[in-house]
Amino acid sequence: MATRRSPATHSNGLFADAEMETKPRPAAYQANIDGGSRGNPGPASYGVLVRNERGEIVAKLKKYIGRMTNNVAEYYGLIAALDYAQSHRVRALRIESDSELLVRQMRGHYKVKSADLKPLFERAKKMSLTFESFRIDHVYRAQNFEADALANEALDETAGRSKAPVAMQKSDSLAEVPRKVRAHYRNGGLQLLEPLDLPENTEVEILLRLPPKR
Repeated sequence: MATRRSPATHSNGLFADAEMETKPRPAAYQANIDGGSRGNPGPASYGVLVRNERGEIVAKLKKYIGRMTNNVAEYYGLIAALDYAQSHRVRALRIESDSELLVRQMRGHYKVKSADLKPLFERAKKMSLTFESFRIDHVYRAQNFEADALANEALDETAGRSKAPVAMQKSDSLAEVPRKVRAHYRNGGLQLLEPLDLPENTEVEILLRLPPKR
């Protein structure tokens, strides 16, 4: 009587990859990414925070990328994270982003119709396929604050500012922008010519523009 073969031994059967599927996956690095612009389009940058499989921070990436939209900046951040992982021979990578559009496009839930985003999407998708394990998830902005701070630092450093970063635009609503306030210098102090509704102990920066000497 012929013996029956176990399902697990079928070369083309349902359980052909059972042994492969039970093999432990490599521990994943995690990269939090963020990008945005002040103006949309406007001055733009990205920030990337990379942690190894033990949760230790191994890289902080930030870069000013010129005048672009916030969605383009988000993709620049993703590509920077992928490039870092490839160059450091990372086998498994998990991306966290607060851009729902980027995450849904990378997962194939949204089509990429923008001519500006399409080449960036295709590049990121091709890079993501080089890893043994790749995953991208959406997180709320509060969970992505470290990458957001790095992106803001890149803009502030480019503009010559190091304190009180201005929030970058994440949607079509107006972003917070620097406010110009007139004041007179008298008796060793500045007297504002208009009221400011600011919390107590708010730290501000002053840009002096002195009138030409007569």
